[in-house]
Parts: sequence; structure tokens; C-alpha cells
Amino acid sequence: MGANAGGFDPLDFHERAVRTPSHESPDAMREVLVDALEAAGAAPTVDDAGNVRATRGGSRGSPHVALNTHVDTVPPHVPFERDGDVVRGRGACDAKGPLAALVDAFLAVDPGDGRLTLAVTPDEETTSAGAAALDIDVDADAYVVGEPTDLDACTAARGRFEGTVTVRGEAAHAASGAGRNAVLDAEGVLGALRTFDAERGPDEHAQLGGPLLTPTRVRGGEAINQVPAECRIDVDRRSVPPETADGFEQALNDHLAERAPDARAAFGLTDRETPFLEAFATDTDDPLVEAFRAAGAGDPRPFGAATEASYFAPAPTVVFGPGVLADGEGPVAHADREYVRRSDVERAAAILRDALASFVTSGPDADPERRALFACDDCAVVTAPADGDPGACRVCGATSFTYVRNRRSRTGGGPAP
Repeated sequence: MGANAGGFDPLDFHERAVRTPSHESPDAMREVLVDALEAAGAAPTVDDAGNVRATRGGSRGSPHVALNTHVDTVPPHVPFERDGDVVRGRGACDAKGPLAALVDAFLAVDPGDGRLTLAVTPDEETTSAGAAALDIDVDADAYVVGEPTDLDACTAARGRFEGTVTVRGEAAHAASGAGRNAVLDAEGVLGALRTFDAERGPDEHAQLGGPLLTPTRVRGGEAINQVPAECRIDVDRRSVPPETADGFEQALNDHLAERAPDARAAFGLTDRETPFLEAFATDTDDPLVEAFRAAGAGDPRPFGAATEASYFAPAPTVVFGPGVLADGEGPVAHADREYVRRSDVERAAAILRDALASFVTSGPDADPERRALFACDDCAVVTAPADGDPGACRVCGATSFTYVRNRRSRTGGGPAP
């Protein structure tokens, strides 16, 4: 592929990116990105949340597509290595390979009457404060999120919540036979966790399947010879639409009160600076998805991990990029053996160029009826029908929709104007 008209070479940029540690601070990697954009003639800015932003096209251009990924990586840093077509090192696929492809497409595609925004966050692997800031003031018609999808167009992902069930007892000397043993009471709580989804969880989702609720850690007691006054059970929740974090918290507490009434137990979500990543799903027949398929992306499927795409729902969103989360030998992303193929980085850039060029020139135009977004009330899949009438959901067949022209509100909808 080589350099594009702006002089940007995605493979050269990718090598510099993987050589730049970003597991402790995103600053050096952010500087590499800003320098590359400036050298190609773009005018990047860094906002108060540390996001790198750049825009091509008019300030009111339509359709408006936002390209998002991140510059931070998980620890520890794994040094750059190259063996023919394979690049190894921390961030090779998560997400500096997708970043290189997104930047190339951003610089290469002429948006015409549309608009492209590159919005790259600094903290996806930790707090996602950058993406939360983008959710407030970047209001695009569609989003592309760069993650290692093996060049498939991923249209859905489970959300991820976490929290703790605290079981209260009463401390006493273990030899006294007195007190209330919180660890023993936790047995009933664990039983209630096993039955939660069957009795109170959301229905199985057409793209994502069912939710997952996993107890991951149990802690209780202060001393071996003391009846424990408290037991804490940490849980990991992988959600599906339309479940929300607050709704899950309330439903689990109601379930514990019903199924473990003798245990003095309460569940609370972990405190976060930013909202939890909730599940998202885009109609697999959405024009954005069709543009990716026509450009050569793999068939639509769910992505295997939670992503910052959750912040942009319910606007149509595709997660896409070179690399894999895992292969036949085991984990790849976040692992010491993290790698990506250079040919896949080039292929991802080519697919992105074609998909974006097609979408911004023939996708939904400025007519609000054509760009109206509707979320299915049953499965939360979003559609943007060309004639403004969502009809029946292509995923679950339901006919009840909420108008979500303002993508950050699923409530207070009503008919399109």
C-alpha cells in the first residue's frame, strides 16, 4: 500500500507506535499520533480529557462518521519485534494496528459533503474517561471503533459491569457457638446467583446470546478463631441489551431478597469515575455494516470483549480492525505473544478506505427522515431505515420501536418529527 497522498505510511506508523511504550502513560504515544497527523496536513487537537481529535469535511457535513480507538495499552510493555510479515509487541493488535488503519483511512478518504472525525482516546484500558467525554460532545451519525476483529465487521458486544455482594453477620469467638457466620450465609447467596438469569435476567439476545453472571472472588473473616462478621462476593456481569447497570443492580438485590432471605446480603456496583460499558447492538443490515461487507470485511458477528463502542450506542456502530483477541495457540491481545500481521494492517486500511468512501457519499444524507434512528424495544438493536419507517425488527421481528434521533436518550422517544 505504501504512503497515501498525505505522505502517511500505515506500516511505518505502526512500527513507531509499537516501539513506543504506552502502558504507564499515553503521553509519548499521543505525541507520535499528533506528529503524524500534522505531518500529513491534518490539524489535530488534544482536548481536556486527553483525546486526540481531527476533522475532515465541513462542520455541518452529513453523514458524519466518527473513527475511534485508543493509544493506551495494558502492562507490561513487550518490546517490538518483526519477523517477516509478523509484528510482535505490546499494542501490536490492541490497538495500534487498528489505529494505523483508521488514521490511514481518515487521511485518504475525501468526505465530500460528509464529515469524518478521528477521535482517539487515552485510557480505554482503565477508566474510559476519554470516551465518556466524546459521548457528551461528539454526536456522529455512525461510528467505527478500532479493535482486533480479524477483519470482521463486528456489530454487537456484551457490556461489562462489576460489583460486590456483601453478606453481614455477627462476630463471635469460634468456640462460643454464638454470632452469625457470614461465610455460611454466603452459601445461600451463591445459590441465588446461579438462578438469577433464569428467573430475572434479560431474554437471550439474537446476536449476543444470553448474559453471563460469574462470581470471581470470595473474601471473609479476620481470624481463624473468629466467627466472620462479613463475607464479600465479587461478581463479573457480561450483559446483553436492554439491561442497564442500574437495572441489573436493582434486579439482583430483589432476587437476593427473594431467594436468600435469611442472608443479610446486599449488592452494589463498583464505584467508577465513568459509566459502565453497557451492551450494544447494531442491525446487521444497517447501511454502515453493508458498506463494510461490500468493501471486503468479514461477515457481521459479535465482538468478544467489551469496548468503548458502548458509549456511542445506539448510533450505528461497527467494531473493526486487524489482529485477533486469541488464536489456536491461546490469548493474543494483552498477552506476552501479542502480534499482528502487517498484511492485515494494510488490508484493514484498504477496507476502511472503501467502506468510508462509500458510506459518506451514498449513506444517509442530511434529511432527518432518512437519518432517523430507531431502537427495538425488545432487543435494543438500532436501525436507520431509508424511508423513516422501521417496520419489523430484522433481528427479533418485534414491531415496537423507540425513536432515538438523539442517540443518548432511549427514553422519552415518540414518533419521528
